[in-house]
Amino acid sequence: MMGLFWCAVMAMAAALAFAHPQQPPTHHQDDVTYPGSVTVFTVPAAFPTSVFSSYYVKPGPTNQPQPVLYDPVLNITFPFNLTDPKHVPDSNNDPVIFPQPVANISDATGEAIASAAVSEISRIFRSNNTGGSNTCSKCIAALAVGQMVARLAPTHFPSTMVSLCHSLKFSTYSSCELTYGPNGSGASWAQILANADVAGLDGKYICSYLHKDFCEYPTVTSVKAVFPKPKPKKPAEPRRSGKKVNVLHLSDLHLDPRYSVGSEANCTSYMCCRYSESPANGTVPEISVSAPLFGYYKCDSPFYLALAALQSIGPLTGTSAKNPPAFSLYTGDLIAHDNEIQASRAYVEATEVAIWEFFKAYIGGPIYTALGNHDTTPADYESPRAIDDNSTLGSQFSWNYAHVSSLWAHYNWLPSSVAHQASTHYAAYAVSPPHHPNLKVITLNSDLYYQHNPFALLNATNPDYSGMFSFLITELQAAEDAGQRVWIVAHIPTGWDGGSALPNSADYFYQVVERYSPHVIANIFFGHSHEDQVTIYYRNNGTAQTKEEALVTGWVGPSLTPLQNLNSGYRMYEVDTGSWEVMEAYTFYSDVGSYTNLSSSVEGEGDGGQGGGPVFKLEYSTRATYGPAVNWPSDAPLNATFWHGVTEAMERNRTLAELFTQYQGKSSAKSKKCETEECAKAKICYMRSGSTALGKQCKQGYGSVQ
Repeated sequence: MMGLFWCAVMAMAAALAFAHPQQPPTHHQDDVTYPGSVTVFTVPAAFPTSVFSSYYVKPGPTNQPQPVLYDPVLNITFPFNLTDPKHVPDSNNDPVIFPQPVANISDATGEAIASAAVSEISRIFRSNNTGGSNTCSKCIAALAVGQMVARLAPTHFPSTMVSLCHSLKFSTYSSCELTYGPNGSGASWAQILANADVAGLDGKYICSYLHKDFCEYPTVTSVKAVFPKPKPKKPAEPRRSGKKVNVLHLSDLHLDPRYSVGSEANCTSYMCCRYSESPANGTVPEISVSAPLFGYYKCDSPFYLALAALQSIGPLTGTSAKNPPAFSLYTGDLIAHDNEIQASRAYVEATEVAIWEFFKAYIGGPIYTALGNHDTTPADYESPRAIDDNSTLGSQFSWNYAHVSSLWAHYNWLPSSVAHQASTHYAAYAVSPPHHPNLKVITLNSDLYYQHNPFALLNATNPDYSGMFSFLITELQAAEDAGQRVWIVAHIPTGWDGGSALPNSADYFYQVVERYSPHVIANIFFGHSHEDQVTIYYRNNGTAQTKEEALVTGWVGPSLTPLQNLNSGYRMYEVDTGSWEVMEAYTFYSDVGSYTNLSSSVEGEGDGGQGGGPVFKLEYSTRATYGPAVNWPSDAPLNATFWHGVTEAMERNRTLAELFTQYQGKSSAKSKKCETEECAKAKICYMRSGSTALGKQCKQGYGSVQ
């Protein structure tokens, strides 16, 4: 009977056409000219209350502050219950957007279609006669069934996904209900499946996403990039001016306004350092590690840590709000790792306002931001405008693009015309910093090529389905024509171990980089990994990895958040204003392990707070640390040729790879070490991999130190 019903459903759908032998060497920095007045700075223990005008809850020795946040763009004041640590929401009132059904059917019929689909998909996975006995073919066949539900009865699709998630054991970050349910991302998945080419490459990507054993992850299928003009045969070499400016690079703060001092900091599931109710029997839960005031290894950044880091920047870098850097970069991830139902549009907007308020207070100068995968809700999700010609589905994340671009204009970080560009280009834009018209900074929304964004799996044969790379090419060509240098700023790295960017997109990006390097693109900057990493791009798609073929460097900024098992850190570059090459890079950090021993007698600013807060210090100078190993001239830039030389030095001396790995985790005592030949070789391979395909060829398992 069920078979007959399913046949009827299929007929109706068809009719509607639709990874040591000795300790690492100690590097010598005696001849280094340090940028700041000190190389070690102890942050005052007292919270700088003047950074916010008022508070729902003032900072204290046992609690984080709860500032009153006014949004100058939305003209609203966010309520206390939005970030109240003791009352984290289990739902939100954000719009739930489903694709338009292709037929007008009753709710009862829709429910019956969903039920029949669950039965049919279960039968497919139990059988061996679906046109192929392997699991991948079964999954592809099942997607075709699921697509009917998404198209005919989209509001019933989340319950279908939850049921199948439990029975087929889909991959999830939290639970089936949170990932695929109606209060999670179920509606988004209905959109995705309704618009996917399930029988093609889209289907293989989706199956691999749902469970790594369903389908083997697709390899790269290169799509030739098209450019307005061929690459000049003898492009003019950029000239150095001899003048230097400072540029600050911050990344991955992940501010947690719901951080609860004294809660469990060493939990076994997300999120740690969050308040939990006492059991009903009145017993006090045992705490293995009490969440310190300034943060912990398994937690996102509390307000105290965020403001401590900002207070250290001036003394350590020699910059301030009155003597700012030429500009600053923020390579994404403002928002904490809340799950789908704990986050909301208002929560994202409030965090954006909070962070940029204190950035404005302490840094000064323009701050150029690329959104990260957590800077939206649901996290990771961004839809391409082409999904429905920029209609309801294609514009569903425009609320955030409009908000951030308006804030950037409000803080005078972007001219109004550039802010408008950002509002209509996924919050991506191109801008020349004040007084430096010979440089163009191009930011990208890298979610659109992120492996964990299900929307990015649509039209997988076209890596530029979103139009993001067309935007990049247009801006690069204009820069080449105008004789400008370019810095590209994004969140998701395109290479390293191959675990972040979609293969085709990373390959396409590599082609763009090769076309416009080294004469136009001076540097590329990423975030995301939370670690201090470097990637080298070469000619000919990295097929010949030599110093002669090295083109440009991808700098991955260390995170401010300690999550996970890392220290907190940031970087400053000294840059030549003619060539816009990096001449020096200083990395600073704070030992998060010391936070449990800090004095708890902390009051607000001016309230008699005693003792010291976190200690931030210079971790290393890039030139002083690696330059001697490659006999690098004191006046030569830290470019791709330099970094390739560092990888060759690592091949000769494994202890240099150990040192690199130490810095990768910002000298955290909890970070993994690199003490074998296999690890060192893998690390060198990652550094030479600017694309997913190249990264996947490296020995896996050594990419992260977390």
